[in-house]
Amino acid sequence: MKRRQQGILTGMPFMANVAPRTFVDDTGRKIYLAKTPKRVVSLAPSITEILFAIGAGDSVVGVTEFCDYPPEAMTRTVVGDSRPNLEGVLALEPDLVLAMEVIRDDVLKTLQQLKIPLFILEAKSLEHVYSHIQTLGRMLGRVPEANTLAHNMRQEIQGIAEQTRSLPKPRVLYVVYPQPFITVGEGSFIHQLLELAGGDNVAKDAGNAYPRLSMEVVLQKDPEIILFPTMEGQNTPETDLAQWKRWTTMSAVKHERLHLVPWGLISRPGPRLVQGLESLAKAIHPELFRES
Repeated sequence: MKRRQQGILTGMPFMANVAPRTFVDDTGRKIYLAKTPKRVVSLAPSITEILFAIGAGDSVVGVTEFCDYPPEAMTRTVVGDSRPNLEGVLALEPDLVLAMEVIRDDVLKTLQQLKIPLFILEAKSLEHVYSHIQTLGRMLGRVPEANTLAHNMRQEIQGIAEQTRSLPKPRVLYVVYPQPFITVGEGSFIHQLLELAGGDNVAKDAGNAYPRLSMEVVLQKDPEIILFPTMEGQNTPETDLAQWKRWTTMSAVKHERLHLVPWGLISRPGPRLVQGLESLAKAIHPELFRES
């Protein structure tokens, strides 16, 4: 069987003329790993979760302060937040740094100058998430574990989607940030989750992955359900909810369909997206989960 055909049939990404230890990241940068990395710095919570989920947690030596899952991740050295401390990263002597596209230019340039491999992951769809898991599995010598994780995630997500497929699609609005108001549109994996959970994303035609909408547009769209992602241990301030409850003509307000959903499960493109999708499905179609 030809390699391209094999890639299509297995769902694995096909990359022509790429050596087994050469990897191309989501920005098009190519890195070569002569051996399996033993000291990895992860600069994103979702990446950290993937590494631990595929059994590569022992290789993780540095994380950000937001890498709070699994609990073992919090025992690793913290090298900053979304703006990592370059000196802290270098002090760990990593042989691989994994980051998202928001990495600072000075960090990027210094790592390149020191020839420390940097690989950037930016998930815009669920297929990207599955691919990232499998790529990290190849990098860290955890291919069977990564393939199993990606396969199981795909199956579980498809199972939830199948449950909602024939149900009515209520109009849903997902609140990323209240002020300025930012939501999700086509081109983001969260939009995909909303659709798979059985909702009709009112911002699907906004033109970008994280659009800003005016309240005038929101009122025109008249969402039937509004979802507020909250971090574990924190509640959406009552003032935020009160701002929305003022719009008494909006269907979601009239029928009291303002729901809190777990930010960490939905916003991180990693292994727990299955639970994130389930939480969205429960909010959008609670009838599926009521005890008989």
